[in-house]
Amino acid sequence: MRWALVKVCLAVTTMVVVAFAIPLGLVIKEMARDRAFSGAEREAAAVAPALSITTDRDQLERVVASAGSDAGMAVHLPAGDGTKAVDLGRQRAADADIATVRRLGRASTTEVSGGSTLLQPVALSSGEIAVVEVFVPESEVTNGVATAWAVLAAVGAALVVGSVAVADRLGVRMVRPARRLVEGAHELGEGRLGARVPEDGPTELRLAAVAFNSMADQVVQLLANERELAADLSHRLRTPLTVLRLNAASLGDGPAAEQTREAVAQLEREVDAIIRTARDARPRTAAAGPGAGCDAAEVVRERMAFWSALAEDEGRKWRMAGADRPVRIPVARADLAAALDALLGNVFRHTAEGTAFAVDLHNGEDAVIVLVSDAGPGIPDPAAAMARGRGSGTTGSTGLGLDIVRRLAESTGGDVRLGSSVLGGTEVRIWIQLDGREHAPARRGHRATMRRRRRGAAMAPPRTPK
Repeated sequence: MRWALVKVCLAVTTMVVVAFAIPLGLVIKEMARDRAFSGAEREAAAVAPALSITTDRDQLERVVASAGSDAGMAVHLPAGDGTKAVDLGRQRAADADIATVRRLGRASTTEVSGGSTLLQPVALSSGEIAVVEVFVPESEVTNGVATAWAVLAAVGAALVVGSVAVADRLGVRMVRPARRLVEGAHELGEGRLGARVPEDGPTELRLAAVAFNSMADQVVQLLANERELAADLSHRLRTPLTVLRLNAASLGDGPAAEQTREAVAQLEREVDAIIRTARDARPRTAAAGPGAGCDAAEVVRERMAFWSALAEDEGRKWRMAGADRPVRIPVARADLAAALDALLGNVFRHTAEGTAFAVDLHNGEDAVIVLVSDAGPGIPDPAAAMARGRGSGTTGSTGLGLDIVRRLAESTGGDVRLGSSVLGGTEVRIWIQLDGREHAPARRGHRATMRRRRRGAAMAPPRTPK
């Protein structure tokens, strides 16, 4: 907008300057020419009285010399009875031009070498016509014209520069509030809820800034209300959790009782974390800093050990591959565990008892891939299943579990994909980027290696946790 305004002002001012400066320069040139020929006419009129009295050569020479223009003036006397024509001074005009002026009796000008001449007819006492020739040099015709044109050019340039400067200041006055509004919108979009815009500038932009600040205040208030609501709803879970903990304590000893108590304790920890996160207004899943993160293989082994007991009760075959060596990822341990629990919980919730499932962990150069697959019926519409709050469309599916997984992957620059697994059901691929950049499409050779590894792992016999 700023440069557009400057260009428009530059074009308009330039056209105005050209429209006025060129005609004014031509008028000045014509005025200088008229001034020069007016002086020549006065010189010619100075010798006219003497010509009307006498035609004596000596007297006329004295008159021409007294006029001070003997070098640029010539007098042409016609031939009389028994006399020949007399010419005083240096003749520059052609004989034909002189004869034409004498015949017509009207003054005229003619171009000669170095300038122009004024031919002025003068009537003698004998009735004949003499011609006074006055030379006007080119320097006198153009005297002051160059200076006037230079002054006009300087004034025109000053007008153009001044108009551009004024337009630039006006553009800055309009662009600066708009730029601050854009920066404020970017800051608010990046999660900096304290971003506000100064309410100054033109009326329209000032009103836009007022509307933006009001919108930002409403967003902050809405988020605060949402956090309070989430905290309140989470706090309501404490009562049934207390009952579950008391009931779990009365189960006695045994692996099932211990796992139940561990699950209740973990659920209490998750509820406490949700309440703290809501109160502190901080996202739970965020990119980990240098040196942070966890061992993905250890988390996978731990969660598979937890879910294996339920899998054994339901007669499900399960497999785990790639978790036999450490795999560091820039993700918090609790976040990865929550994502795996969400995916494995979906397997148990949305597939029939006896359906097999598998978890594969692949460690690449720039990314770690976690594959959770099952032998269930699959998801008819993967795009809809990834939409938060929609789920796969089956009973009890909300889509929040997949949203947790998606946010975890996107916090590292990765993504989540749904597809068909080698087991015949759904495959959820979690791409965890190691360098924090948006990952490029995998190389064909790398993809082929991954497919071969998955097929080989699928053909391996199911493993049981030690």
